[in-house]
Amino acid sequence: MELNFADFSPTQIYHLMTQTVIPRPIAWVLTESDEHNYNLAPFSYFSAVSSAPPLLMFSAGKKPTGEIKDTVKNIKSTRRCVIHIACEHDAELVTQTAATLPHGESEVTANDIKLAEFTGFDMPRIAHCDIAYGCELYEFQEIGDTPQNLVFVKIISLYLSDKVTELDHKQRIKVLADKAAPLARLGSGEYSGITAPFAKVRPK
Repeated sequence: MELNFADFSPTQIYHLMTQTVIPRPIAWVLTESDEHNYNLAPFSYFSAVSSAPPLLMFSAGKKPTGEIKDTVKNIKSTRRCVIHIACEHDAELVTQTAATLPHGESEVTANDIKLAEFTGFDMPRIAHCDIAYGCELYEFQEIGDTPQNLVFVKIISLYLSDKVTELDHKQRIKVLADKAAPLARLGSGEYSGITAPFAKVRPK
């Protein structure tokens, strides 16, 4: 099967891309509004961008009404967010936080999600998440006909739970992927966990 994207609508292309760019990591993004309400939403167009500076990027579409999403609105205002890596057991909770709520209503409150102090960063984090990045806004870009908002954030602080880390033979922090059990996004309403990690030595 060979498909020419010129023959498809944007909605059909979205369907094909999300079915084939798999698995995708999920940025579970906590932001705070000017009214001091917390917004929490997942974004699966998400990736690390660079290490110097340490940048993450996620892409956010519009609400069904055509308005920008609260996550984007909040980051533009406060210039900070906390990005979490959800675990496989959070699939239902992540799905619930994808619901479109009226501005000012909190997914954190609606889903009874507990927050904890994020030492060294001026926002809390989700208490049960093993990996969280405290981030500051680096750059916004708008692309495409809709358009999409590309949000680039700089990592200021990283939280790692002790239960998913150990030191390797070089005394570096190693994250145990099987214990972190990251949740991945597939197509349609499907998610996935990971199988047992395996290692390969890169050629010199």
